[in-house]
This record gives sequence, structure tokens and C-alpha cells, in this order.
Amino acid sequence: MTTATALRTDHTALARPADRIGRGLAAVAALATVVAFVNGLLLTLDAPDDRLFIEGWRVSSFAIFAGLFALLAFRPRQSAGVWEIVLAGKTALVVFGLAIGDVAEARLSAIIDIGLVAVVAAAYVLCRGWLAWRPATNPTR
Repeated sequence: MTTATALRTDHTALARPADRIGRGLAAVAALATVVAFVNGLLLTLDAPDDRLFIEGWRVSSFAIFAGLFALLAFRPRQSAGVWEIVLAGKTALVVFGLAIGDVAEARLSAIIDIGLVAVVAAAYVLCRGWLAWRPATNPTR
């Protein structure tokens, strides 16, 4: 008895110039977030005791987002929902940062996250990330 495995591949689309640019943008977002992760580790080492938990939480968030960006760069149309979750999460941080704008940390983070939202939104369009929601196709049929 043989079973056919459902695959969601789009090799021809991966050769599109727009797709390569979009994947490159997602990779740049991943690398930038790795830099933020390393910086966050250094800040955590110097943080006072009353900030350790929040700094640790922030550093773990950098690691999670770096992983999500890398996943999107590697598999842009096999990650249904990941694009949208990342965009929603980063957009929420921008809105919150702008809402409490007089806090220096919030202002800088909102500016950085506005840039990330723009980069990820461009990558989403270039990679046609919405196609991840297509049902898996069976290549044997």
C-alpha cells in the first residue's frame, strides 16, 4: 500500500525575481532581529534586578521573531498564518509605542518596528505570502 504525500511546493515561483527580493527582505529582518537579540542579551547582563524579567522577556521575543522571520525567508508559502501573525504583532507594537510616545524606549522601538512592518509587508507582497493558505496539492494526481 502506498500513500501519496501532499506537498505544497512552488519551485517555479521561487525563481521569480520578486520572490527572491521578498525572501531577501525577510532574511534581512531575521538578521536585524538577531542583532537586536545580541544587544538585548548585553543589556540584560547589565540590567538592575527589577528589570531582569522584562529584559529576559524582550530578549526571548527577539529570538522568537528572528526565528519567524527566518522561517518566512526559507519557506514563504509554506507558513500559513505566520506572515499575518508577524505583521499583526509588529503593528501592535508600533501602535502601543506611538500611544505612549513620550517614553524614549517606546519611541525608538516604534520607529524600528515601523521599518520592520514596512519590510515584512513588502516581503509578503513580493513573496505572495497569502498563497500559503492554499490547500496542499497532491503531485501524483
